[in-house]
Amino acid sequence: MLKLGIIGAGNMGSAHIKSILAGDSPEITVTAVADRRESRRVWVKETLPEAAVFTEGSELIRSGACEAVLIATPHYQHPTLAAEAFENGLHVMCEKPAGVYTLQVRDMIAAADKRPDLSFGMMFNQRTNCVYRKVKEMMENGELGEMKRMSWIVTDWYRTQYYYDSGAWRATWAGEGGGVLLNQCPHQLDLLQWLCGLPVKVHAFAHEGKWHDIEVEDDVTAYLEFANGATGVFITTTGDAPGTNRLEITGTRGRVICEGDQVIFDKLGTDEREWCVTCQEGFTIPKVERVAVETDGLNIQHPAVLNAFAAKIAGKGELVADGREGINGLMLSNAIHLSSWLGETVTLPIDEKKFYDMLMVRSAASRHKEEVDVVMDTQGTYGSK
Repeated sequence: MLKLGIIGAGNMGSAHIKSILAGDSPEITVTAVADRRESRRVWVKETLPEAAVFTEGSELIRSGACEAVLIATPHYQHPTLAAEAFENGLHVMCEKPAGVYTLQVRDMIAAADKRPDLSFGMMFNQRTNCVYRKVKEMMENGELGEMKRMSWIVTDWYRTQYYYDSGAWRATWAGEGGGVLLNQCPHQLDLLQWLCGLPVKVHAFAHEGKWHDIEVEDDVTAYLEFANGATGVFITTTGDAPGTNRLEITGTRGRVICEGDQVIFDKLGTDEREWCVTCQEGFTIPKVERVAVETDGLNIQHPAVLNAFAAKIAGKGELVADGREGINGLMLSNAIHLSSWLGETVTLPIDEKKFYDMLMVRSAASRHKEEVDVVMDTQGTYGSK
């Protein structure tokens, strides 16, 4: 039984506690929890009377009350707490995103690399979704041929002003480090690079406070170029109702469409690159067969990630996502911000120092928000995304 400490008992931390208590992760027991809010500590004591309760994550890390930690705090704290946990001999599972800026995450990775005996996982629960696992399989086995184009419209992250007002750290440069890119879309940015690889160029438009009274971005359109010449578009917002979640990837051998729980494959009878130079007609496309792709139907989400983490520590399995991979989606997120701030195309890897300097300017001017004590139920907000 893995003795787990959870740092942060807010929206996600409390969801993990409830899931573990419900028996979703039978090889894990929560033995320690830390949260700065007194009301959350009271809730933990009522919910987990046997667990040690702390105010600060650092206290929990040094307490000896657990052998692994799950970090579910505001984003800036993720790398700092993870590095401290490694230094104190604890395994680490980190909620998304890995951090706010890549320079900080590089320090976290360096701390992890000093302790190869410890497991380091990232909570990329959407990698457990049968839809994206199937597309990954199709990409790797060559069914789509070489990628030519991708587009992802993910606008079903609708958030009200109440949501943004529910935490002093939310939607501020100093507290959260960004908006929809840092809070909602780390999953899609991770999946994008997991499926398609990181782009080499980005030109983006990130509109700040377009649909809400916030200082960070809530509406984003990004144009992407990949190393092989393929292009892509990534669109997201927290202001659309109803929203859309549709991923299309077109390759030389066909197109895969993901929407809802369905995967559709428009399979070409002949590779388009071969057809283009051999077809003796001007307008005819290759024969297309539309296939409803079967998946295994499994979409276990957060418990699957935690169960794999416990299995890895026990020497019985592998992680869903190694924590070191968290820097990839964050690199794309930072590139989108930097391109928008500069008003120009940026190449990846980005100038990380320039991004950091520009972020700190915004952070220094960040608005002050009064602390509030609100915890919202996140159940059902992430399953199909």
